[in-house]
Amino acid sequence: MIETACPLDCYDACGITIDPETPDKPIATPSHPTSNGALCAILNKYMHEAERIQRPRVAGVEVSMDEALDAVAQSLKAKTKLLWRGSGNLGVMQSITNLLMQSIDGTMTHGSLCDGAGQAGILKGRGYNYQLPLEQIAKADVVVVWGRNITVTNSHLMPYIEGKKLIVIDPVATPIAKKADMHIQLRPRSDFHLAIMIARFVYMQNLEDESWLDEHGLDHDEFYEFTQSFRINSALDHIGIGLGEMGKLLEYLVGQRVVFVLGAGIQKCNTGHYAFWAIDSLAATLGLFGKDGCGVSYLGESTQGFESPFAVDMDSVSIVNTPFEKFDTVLIQGGNPAASMPNSSSVIDALREVKNLIYFGLYECETSTLADIVIPAQSFLQKDDIRLCYGHQYITDMNRALDGGVGISEYEFTKAILSRLRLDTLLSEDEYLELRRSQYGRVDGDAVLPDYVELPYYDGFGMDGGDEFVFVDEYEDHMDEPLSTEDGEYWLLSPKSAKSLNTQFGRARSIILPISSGLVDGAEVEVISEHGSHRFVVQISEDIRYDSAVIYSSSTGLNYLTPPTASQEGEGACYQDVKVRVNVL
Repeated sequence: MIETACPLDCYDACGITIDPETPDKPIATPSHPTSNGALCAILNKYMHEAERIQRPRVAGVEVSMDEALDAVAQSLKAKTKLLWRGSGNLGVMQSITNLLMQSIDGTMTHGSLCDGAGQAGILKGRGYNYQLPLEQIAKADVVVVWGRNITVTNSHLMPYIEGKKLIVIDPVATPIAKKADMHIQLRPRSDFHLAIMIARFVYMQNLEDESWLDEHGLDHDEFYEFTQSFRINSALDHIGIGLGEMGKLLEYLVGQRVVFVLGAGIQKCNTGHYAFWAIDSLAATLGLFGKDGCGVSYLGESTQGFESPFAVDMDSVSIVNTPFEKFDTVLIQGGNPAASMPNSSSVIDALREVKNLIYFGLYECETSTLADIVIPAQSFLQKDDIRLCYGHQYITDMNRALDGGVGISEYEFTKAILSRLRLDTLLSEDEYLELRRSQYGRVDGDAVLPDYVELPYYDGFGMDGGDEFVFVDEYEDHMDEPLSTEDGEYWLLSPKSAKSLNTQFGRARSIILPISSGLVDGAEVEVISEHGSHRFVVQISEDIRYDSAVIYSSSTGLNYLTPPTASQEGEGACYQDVKVRVNVL
């Protein structure tokens, strides 16, 4: 039996155990802090049903690996080269291709299709984003799950919140919302206003933590004045809640050990950093930083605190609206931009203009069908690696469980291309892995991130502590015009699916609409936005607000509808800055 870790892009990063005789039947590693004795359906089922790339291809013809690598090396001699990397496999060795691109004077991407705006908002207030340890969540009296459907996105967090008062803030009545003590079904894109209103009511009733604020937030008087600039009635109407709900919410939040568990859905818009900055400011008003059982949990930077052997300084372009057409050669690694990037129609057109499009990954997808050269990657079972995590502090070694098989590892790919270009200056793979392992922290025998602290912000804010919290003091929304519900407009929401991940595995083609739409299950419709259109099948649900439509983020065709714009801060994708109309076919 071989102990390793799940490689999928997920908060949980579960430890798993593999029997090499039955590698498609992993079991949870009992000693791992987040596996909880069970594994998700994606790892147990849907991943194994996906179509693996079996052989390399050049110009649509199957060739040997050596022939394909020769073609890659020749293509990378072009004048302009770009590396576009996704997050299909989260082992640290994925980033070794940075060294390849640096060696050939290439270009990379910056920004995020996932969490950039939220991270930017956190840095505005705290200066440094320490991950909140799972053990602090377990100590809370009240957990507020805000814009995160943890039964889907990180189900292994559930034991840590068991037995606590649970508040869910989400435009959709998710399964966890239905089990909560209180569900605030707010209007899409109103999270900033809700945080500001809660803070305003805290101040109105003199419920702020004055002693904490005097020590760590000396400009909180200015924040109080900022909250006063928002009119109560109009703000509550905008959010879609009443005074009674606000009063009940305050009863849960004041005088308790509270943890806010935030999801990426809050920040998938141009105002995303403001929403996170406001929620952090609310938490600061309540004095929730630096105390046991309190805090705000989001995505951490999994490589934070490490000195990376793959850090490079080179030209970059935005990952949100990458100008593929400006490059002679584009290497796509572990991602599917033809489906995962906003405004798919324009992305596909740009990819078709690339002279040498190389796809290096595990599974067939929209991008692999466009590629001139296709290189099959090895799965996580075929190589040694290290699994960091953005959802908790634990690190798990990924040990090879299978020898041989389809594909080539990222290390061997990089080494082979550099050798062909007479630029081979790599260390051994074991040396790179040991450089990481030498930086692990240790807590009770478990490997943890180098910057792990048991009680984040106990000594203040910033990387080294000692700084004050900085409160949000501005707000600007580039899409503040009202929704025309009478004309059939809906805000488009794109949460995660339990059967798929990013654009992999059990992908749907449905649009979930409220009962008020007047449509019926199974109706074929064309969904239209100002950026494009696509056909979907209707699914009616009483869990959806009257002003909202849901298409899962992995669904085929979703990103024909989404805007190619980046958030105001953090260079994040604004997938939910879009209104749609539905036409019955």
